[in-house]
Amino acid sequence: MRFSQMALAATVTAALAVAPAVAQNFNLPPTFGTVNLQAGFMPDPHRTALQAGGPIRATSALGRDCTGNIAEAPDVRLNYSAGGFPLYIFARSSADTTLVVNLPDGSWICNDDFDGLNPGIVLNRPPSGQYDIWVGTWGGGIAPAELGISEIPPRR
Repeated sequence: MRFSQMALAATVTAALAVAPAVAQNFNLPPTFGTVNLQAGFMPDPHRTALQAGGPIRATSALGRDCTGNIAEAPDVRLNYSAGGFPLYIFARSSADTTLVVNLPDGSWICNDDFDGLNPGIVLNRPPSGQYDIWVGTWGGGIAPAELGISEIPPRR
């Protein structure tokens, strides 16, 4: 095997070794609907009531940076046309909730405890595209929650 072939084989092997086994299926229809928003949307924030949680441990499926228990299908799908604003995705609940988001480029971002026990993420330069969003529960089980999507920093 030539050096370039060995280097390629090592790179592919390393990529496979660190890639998480994803149990979330963003090809499934979202449980609580699809939201279509473009920069400057009103009302802001956009809110969706949902049930957080599910049978899948995010840590096992997506790695140590993700926590909580989530469903297989996304809770909400966001189709977003970006402009010059940041994008805030957050959840509010009386339970300890977590957030898992599959970004338009296929990468994953997770958060726990952005505001007390409520999760949130901030994308300063969000790309346009499809965002698949899961709201999890820290201790397992199911809990009522509200997903917020905003271009204005959420009140803490």
